Amino acid sequence: MRLINREPPWTTDETRAFRKVAREFIAREFVSHQARWDEHGRPDPEAWSKAGRVGLLLPDVPEDYGGGGGTFAHEAVVIEELARAGVHSGFGIQSIVAHYILAYGSEEQKRRWLPRMASGELIGAIGMTEPDAGSDVQAIKTAARREGDQYVVNGSKTFITNGSYANLVCLAVRTGGAAASPRALSLLVLEVNDLAGYRVGRALHKVGRRAQDTCELFFDELRVPIGNLLGPGEGRGLFQMMDQLSYERLSIAVSAVAAAESAVDLTTRYVKERKAFGKPLIDLQNTRFKLAECKTDAQVGRIFVDNCIQQFIAGRLDSVTAAMAKYWLTDCQCRIIDECVQLHGGYGYMQEYPIARMWVDSRVQKIYAGSNEIMKEIIGSSL
Repeated sequence: MRLINREPPWTTDETRAFRKVAREFIAREFVSHQARWDEHGRPDPEAWSKAGRVGLLLPDVPEDYGGGGGTFAHEAVVIEELARAGVHSGFGIQSIVAHYILAYGSEEQKRRWLPRMASGELIGAIGMTEPDAGSDVQAIKTAARREGDQYVVNGSKTFITNGSYANLVCLAVRTGGAAASPRALSLLVLEVNDLAGYRVGRALHKVGRRAQDTCELFFDELRVPIGNLLGPGEGRGLFQMMDQLSYERLSIAVSAVAAAESAVDLTTRYVKERKAFGKPLIDLQNTRFKLAECKTDAQVGRIFVDNCIQQFIAGRLDSVTAAMAKYWLTDCQCRIIDECVQLHGGYGYMQEYPIARMWVDSRVQKIYAGSNEIMKEIIGSSL
């Protein structure tokens, strides 16, 4: 039983049943293979189609486009169950890519790509980050020049989740304008199977999240139809990214709280079983005080993120609050898990213990989707 067992206020009979399906599927199909995925640096390719068959890939995309027809509550269920199981294999990127298409794609684009993403036939990736452009997306150099009814793309991207498996890439490119112009960027969607000029670079060896497929991507005179532009015209990319990053940042905040809660749960069980000086660790005042702090922080985080989820479902979550959630909850996640490692002693540093894997997997949460320093800039600009 979870120590923090308050059911989220956004829970319905439908999401409760969906959680049961998700939890059982993840335990059966993902957790049991995690060690091999870690070793190979990516999940098995068939994991995508299996997840698609049970509705885990696009649960909050309308049924008309092949999705589950739910709300962000359904997506939050999947995020939480993956985080609690310690599965970090890039499945969440699928929904992020899909929501760019859902928000800005034409009807033809939605019907062409979304059903195949929901089934796992198409695996999505977001091509934003470059060697010299991370949180500063306006510094993107990958360029797309117009030639007739095609764009010709040149450049590179790095730290791309799902990079080696992806066959549908939502790519941020420079289509014109001055470097500092907010209208210099656009989004193109690339179906990259057998696409000339497209190359997957080396797999990147990360400290944590070893099963999460992460690569470099290269584009050399790659040609893509102008019909693959997202939106009614060029120059909308920066605004589209800024708008959709709230979805991504909320998703990260949800996973942060779920991981923190899981760390408190498993550490509480550990200190009740582990003995020191002839008695369980839980009998030591320092242990109880540290876990009291961690449990309180996790509970505060839970209330905050639940409110954000409700606001998002109602269409009222603003970008500043999403930045607050991403920054504060990932900081909280890392702080809680670090304390839990300490309470495990030397065993907390052993990869065979879940808390050690949670520790190395958590650190990147404060970096991607805009570093927490950038989140503070966003919040500060609203003062």
